[in-house]
Amino acid sequence: MKTYFDERNEKNITKIREICNELPDFVTRFFLGIQLRTTPLTRLNYAYDLHIFFDYLSKIKFRNKINVNEITMSDINLLTSTDIELFLDYISSYEFEGKNYSCGEKAKSRKLSTLRTFFKFFFRKNELSSDVAAKVDMPKLHDQAIIRLDVDEIVKILDTAEDGLNMSDKQRQFNKITSKRDVAILTLFLGTGIRISELVGIDIKDVDFDSNAFTVTRKGGNRQTLYFSDEVASSLQSYLTWRENEINLSSEVGVKMQDNPALFLSLQGKRISVRSVELLVKKYSRIINPLKKITPHKLRSTFGTQLYHETQDIYMVADVLGHKDINTTKKHYAAMSEDIRKQAAKKIKLRDDED
Repeated sequence: MKTYFDERNEKNITKIREICNELPDFVTRFFLGIQLRTTPLTRLNYAYDLHIFFDYLSKIKFRNKINVNEITMSDINLLTSTDIELFLDYISSYEFEGKNYSCGEKAKSRKLSTLRTFFKFFFRKNELSSDVAAKVDMPKLHDQAIIRLDVDEIVKILDTAEDGLNMSDKQRQFNKITSKRDVAILTLFLGTGIRISELVGIDIKDVDFDSNAFTVTRKGGNRQTLYFSDEVASSLQSYLTWRENEINLSSEVGVKMQDNPALFLSLQGKRISVRSVELLVKKYSRIINPLKKITPHKLRSTFGTQLYHETQDIYMVADVLGHKDINTTKKHYAAMSEDIRKQAAKKIKLRDDED
């Protein structure tokens, strides 16, 4: 049976091929050349970026004299680093397929990274005389304030999902149906720090209550076993009991639930989507604190920060969160760096106590 990630990869590959059909033929060779060392999701993001880049070349660089799919490798060979810089300036505010978009420093950085990979590939193949993208400096990324839930807000968001506190009548009626599931989702986020894609992809068979463990598919496709507390286990078991009762009611949705291997389901009996989970988190977080823009990733940050405060071990935090680079952990959890600096200050003594 195909997993959620198998199906997602198939959809991403199909989308990549659709985009490539609108681009020059040599772009397809690029994707074939990198497929063994990249995931379909990474390649899809590359495809989106390259589609915008070639659209820019057609409309701006070549002044609509050449269609996107008519651009040749010889045309690419004529580009300079200034052309790449002009593209980065262009995407500050641009139009693509009838819609207006704007890119900040992070989006520009990602698109430049895509172009660097693209130009480097063909330069190494000796099809480009110069790797011009490598000559363009990456945009400077400014640190942003780390947003996460405070300890009292963690309690509030779980209480709100469980009891429907401070909700409108309409929201409360809906909450009576979804509360067991929603509490389990929020508890799993806050109790393990998993990514949204990891949560959505969990199947029932991946969960083992005997050892309070579950298996997730990490970013990059690796499978890893993680562990959860008794509190998380209680929420999951409560949700699964509710789900089993729904199935026993023999309703149309109950029948669909019975046949679905996914752990978390929508009220239509389908695997819950990433978008639905994002909206779920947004709904409850707005109720407890309208000023904080809390996302599933912010719940991950909340877990990471709490774990560091309890253990003072940034390497443990990096391992549990699935960060391959410890600098990623430091970057996303600024409070850790602050605590480290405080500890360092206490380690140095300028005078002995006896003096």
